[in-house]
Amino acid sequence: MRKVTTSMRTGPVLLQIHPLDERAMEQARARQARLTKPPGSLGRLEELSIQLAGITGNPRPRCKSPAVLVLVADHGVARQGVSAFPQEVTMHMLKNFLQGGAAINALARSVGARVLVADFGVAGFPVHNKELHNWKVAAGTHDFSERPAMSAAEAMLAFDRGVQFANRELQRGGDLLAFGEMGIGNTTSAAAIACALLGRPAADLAGRGTGVDDERLARKIAVIDAALALHRPNPDDAYDVLAKVGGLEIGGMMGAMLAAGAARVPILVDGFIATAAALLACRVAPELRGRLIAAHRSAEGGHGLMLEALGLRPLLDLGLRLGEGTGAALAIPLVQAAARVLDEVVTFEEAGIFLRPSA
Repeated sequence: MRKVTTSMRTGPVLLQIHPLDERAMEQARARQARLTKPPGSLGRLEELSIQLAGITGNPRPRCKSPAVLVLVADHGVARQGVSAFPQEVTMHMLKNFLQGGAAINALARSVGARVLVADFGVAGFPVHNKELHNWKVAAGTHDFSERPAMSAAEAMLAFDRGVQFANRELQRGGDLLAFGEMGIGNTTSAAAIACALLGRPAADLAGRGTGVDDERLARKIAVIDAALALHRPNPDDAYDVLAKVGGLEIGGMMGAMLAAGAARVPILVDGFIATAAALLACRVAPELRGRLIAAHRSAEGGHGLMLEALGLRPLLDLGLRLGEGTGAALAIPLVQAAARVLDEVVTFEEAGIFLRPSA
């Protein structure tokens, strides 16, 4: 797998992100039409297999080494009471991931996927664990209700480290990357990013996140609207949006997704926060959209608007709103099944079946 690096504003990454491989897709489409089944009878699995061919450049794609990348960071805006849980929960959940006791660990085990946990900006004392990927940029973001969430340099560093994080897994042979996250306050950041990029008020996109009551939801909406009015992020500059109202883990996912896209590896996007990162990444490189697979539709009301803006149709709709990459993990077997159908189901010719038109 080619290594993807960054230097000046992601130039080398962008140079390697191309449109989907039309020739591979046409070959995959032709094979699908000859498989020993009625054409179109496997519905979206067939569409997905053709997309996989276009992403990978292989008319018979395989996704045998999936990994879930979970990026963790704290958010200063959590001080405004926008979450049902205190900020310390981020650190506790980071430790839980590393011990294998979180929902994403259980679901990843159930589908045979590796979980890679990375600290991009957790506040508090460092965690010493050989399984932790340490890409920390800072001890959380600033409270963006008062000042920009991070400096432009920190935004770029989070992005660059996300590229490096993904590169390491790509070099190990990862051929399907799913993205998840954890960070108290990050639904507020994700909603602010989506509002800035889509030009919509917070009431359209902000949801209950960890399960906030009506009072906290109203506060969350007010904080986002006020921050956008204060900082006026430029919707045409993804890095400006990231720096002013984003999160370190969101910047990391943005870079990691671009790295996977440049390496022709399918990208499984989880829920609300991961989709905000995908919106940022596609604002930088619109060709990335064809390489994204929406794993599920989150129970966060604004998620549907974000998916619509990206032109993505989710594979699952299970009422999930946990994050962590849980929805993406559940979608891994569907992606693998789509690839296996295209590669392993034989054609009529291969089976020695020669059909004649009915009279």
